[in-house]
Amino acid sequence: MGRKFCVGGNWKLNGDKASITELCKVLTTGPLNADTENCYKVAKGAFTGEISPAMLKDLNIGWVILGHSERRAIFGESDELIADKIVHALAEGLKVIACIGETLQEREAGQTEAVCFRQTKAIADKVKDWSNVVIAYEPVWAIGTGKTATPEQAQEVHAALRKWFTENVSADVSAAIRIQYGGSVTAANCRELAAKPDIDGFLVGGASLKPEFIQIVNARA
Repeated sequence: MGRKFCVGGNWKLNGDKASITELCKVLTTGPLNADTENCYKVAKGAFTGEISPAMLKDLNIGWVILGHSERRAIFGESDELIADKIVHALAEGLKVIACIGETLQEREAGQTEAVCFRQTKAIADKVKDWSNVVIAYEPVWAIGTGKTATPEQAQEVHAALRKWFTENVSADVSAAIRIQYGGSVTAANCRELAAKPDIDGFLVGGASLKPEFIQIVNARA
């Protein structure tokens, strides 16, 4: 059985009740889940401003995005902290979209694979069951910039990540794990990206707040 194509919309700190209600009116072609963009690595405690996986589960939240580049850059989250958050979220019964990706400087220095492999290894050192993990490759230089990796560039990194999983985790995990692409995905480029064999879906930023999001959701329909 092939890997199921999956698309997530990362609304970040955007939208309001009225605009989201209007958007949801066009998202009628399949099941929808409202999930979350962050959680902490422990169940409770003196961590003002944080929320725990247990609290999210109590609200019937099923998925969480962890490791996003904005959390890494703005809030200083390390590979190790992100791995700890992923492990705890999984242990509490959440499914995780784990984000990785390189900056423009790192890409120009030829470090794309090294950075992605380092970030993935930090997760793999602690995660033993990958059945509830989706990897999202998000080149930082293409997030919110209007730039996007070409389908060939994205496929190259996705294929390299799948090879890494084969060599460092297992062939079974490599074959089964879904790897999303994120980075200025739009209605105009989504079908060409979705046609690549190792791209299993998208994690969409700005376009997920627009009616065109339905076209991205249906990119492989």
